[in-house]
Amino acid sequence: DPAGLAAAHAEAAAAAAALAAARSRVEAAERARPDTARALAEARARAGVAQAERTRLAAEARALADVLAARPAKEGPGVVDAITVPDGLEAAAGAALGEALTAGLEETARRHWRALARLDPVPALPEDCVALSTLLAGPPALGRALSQVGLLPPQHEARAGALQALLAPGQALVSRAGALWRWDGFCVAAGTPGEAAVRLAQRNRLAGLREALAVADGAEREAREALAVAEGAEREAAAAEVTARAERGRAEAREDAARSAARRLLAEAEAVEARIAALAPTLARLESEQTEAAAAMAAVAAAPVPDPEAARAEMEAARAALSAARRAERAAEAEAERLAREAEVRARRRASIGREREDWQLRREDAEGRRTDLAARAREAESESLRLAALPEELAQRARAAISALEAAEAAHRAAADGLMAAEREATAAERASRAAEQALAAAREAAIRAEGGSAAAVAALDAVTARIGERLGGAAALPEPESFGAEALEKALRRHERLVREREEMGPVNLRAEAEAEEIAARIGEIERERGEIGHAIAKLRGSIGHLNREGRERLASVFTEIDRHFQALFARMFGGGRAHLALVGSDDPLEAGLEIYAQPPGKKLATLSLLSGGEQALTALSLIFAVFRCNPAPVAVLDEVDAPLDDVNVERFCALLDDMVRETGTRFLVVTHHHLTMARMDRLYGVTMQERGVSRVVSVDLARAVELAQPPRMAAE
Repeated sequence: DPAGLAAAHAEAAAAAAALAAARSRVEAAERARPDTARALAEARARAGVAQAERTRLAAEARALADVLAARPAKEGPGVVDAITVPDGLEAAAGAALGEALTAGLEETARRHWRALARLDPVPALPEDCVALSTLLAGPPALGRALSQVGLLPPQHEARAGALQALLAPGQALVSRAGALWRWDGFCVAAGTPGEAAVRLAQRNRLAGLREALAVADGAEREAREALAVAEGAEREAAAAEVTARAERGRAEAREDAARSAARRLLAEAEAVEARIAALAPTLARLESEQTEAAAAMAAVAAAPVPDPEAARAEMEAARAALSAARRAERAAEAEAERLAREAEVRARRRASIGREREDWQLRREDAEGRRTDLAARAREAESESLRLAALPEELAQRARAAISALEAAEAAHRAAADGLMAAEREATAAERASRAAEQALAAAREAAIRAEGGSAAAVAALDAVTARIGERLGGAAALPEPESFGAEALEKALRRHERLVREREEMGPVNLRAEAEAEEIAARIGEIERERGEIGHAIAKLRGSIGHLNREGRERLASVFTEIDRHFQALFARMFGGGRAHLALVGSDDPLEAGLEIYAQPPGKKLATLSLLSGGEQALTALSLIFAVFRCNPAPVAVLDEVDAPLDDVNVERFCALLDDMVRETGTRFLVVTHHHLTMARMDRLYGVTMQERGVSRVVSVDLARAVELAQPPRMAAE
């Protein structure tokens, strides 16, 4: 049906349009993926920075809180914990009160402050000195002491000695830097360390850290929220890409189905046309039989009428024979027609199968060729991307230079050609003038007939020169009259002609293919631009894949880092018998590029980095980190080479105890290379190398468990 065939073609066109739209959506989704991946990486980096900052502040705050809390319980709360000192006055308060700040407020303490009534009247401090009681907030018991301590302004520190002589008994002057001038002549230089000043500075630092920690908590929450939003956007982009790819697959399947249906209908139409062509001979045969039958009827009508009965009998017999012949003929025709139809169907099927086979073969070859081509182009793109990046600009510059050189050469050629034409015209004119003069001289000496002959020869020569100039210039040349030339003009024209000919020869050959070469270069530039676009698209897809790999790597690194940090903290406390430690990523916002910093606080020491610890402490900390990593992915056998060399006996015992715990927890067998007797005493079996005779080494082994059994005295028989 033509309508069905048209509908099949329309469906194929619609499927092709849908496929193009699906491909555009896939390209849009692929272009959006790198942006979402980049936003996710930035959000992840900001979250990592916020988390690292919060971890650092929290660790420092915990360490300061532990240091400030380390006060003997029997002394009770001290004054240093009850006083509030503004920033910058810690050294002044520490210098003014000194060790008295560490005394308690309860009268049961051995050193304590007792509240007394305020002085009335209060002795005046020197001019411009502010009493510390107005600057510090503390318990009433410090009222008297703080009212008699004045803060010396910086501009009066040079006069501190003179002002010290004016102090009343019990008074003192302090500076912000911690200098002290007391009424009885006692002085303390600025910067003198004091426990109270350090403790006050630590308290103020702790308060600032807590405020900064609150801000860091908010920043971390915001970063995590932004990270969640970026992850959602990335997931949506990935889902959109997957959906677009699925739609593209469905569109391709629809297009293939539509094309297959169109090809099937075309094959059926071709089969119908072939059937019609096959029935044409049958129709012609029937028409000829009809003509023969009409002729036979006419002949019978013209013949004399025989006996009716005999004719009727013959007619019946003829009819019976004709009917039998016709039945046999119809049966034969039906059989022949059936066989022809089967042969035709089989032929069409074979042709269709052949076409489909060729189609699939072509599609397979095309797919293999495209795959090979794409693989080769990908390899070429990877190897030549850097080189081709600057090639378009270089080719453009070369093309512009070639065009400029071509234009300059053409301009120079035109100028030279014009000059040559003018010179040749001048030379021809000069030659004509010379010949005219010679002809005039001959005409004067000879007869009129010779003059006419000379004139004819001059005209012929003029025509020859004109033809030669025309041949050289590629067209007809209009020469001036010979009368317009003189001897000087002729000589000048000859010199100019020689000069122009010499310049033309020095100019060299003209590149007549410059325009064609410029067009080839322009076509090559267009092809390079197209390949550059394809390479850029491939780079965008590659960057999206790299972003996906980096995201997965950051997630895995974060999970493994958290687990290693947990094991490290537990093993550090076990190795040192207390203390705390943690790991931190530093140096970069990206976890994949960040470095590792180890913060450790052995018992009785401050929190510090690994480089500030002693050699033995560094060795124990490193062992804690190594075994923390080993716990995350234990192996059946591990080799330790001289790891106990920097350790003393106590730490060697801790190291051996840790090895026993690791053996019980992980089932790992440790091979320890050591020279320490304590380590060897804790092993199950010893291996050593001995030299019983010169030049001959021998490996010996000792099973310590078996040796202990042999060394024990034999048990008595059973009672």
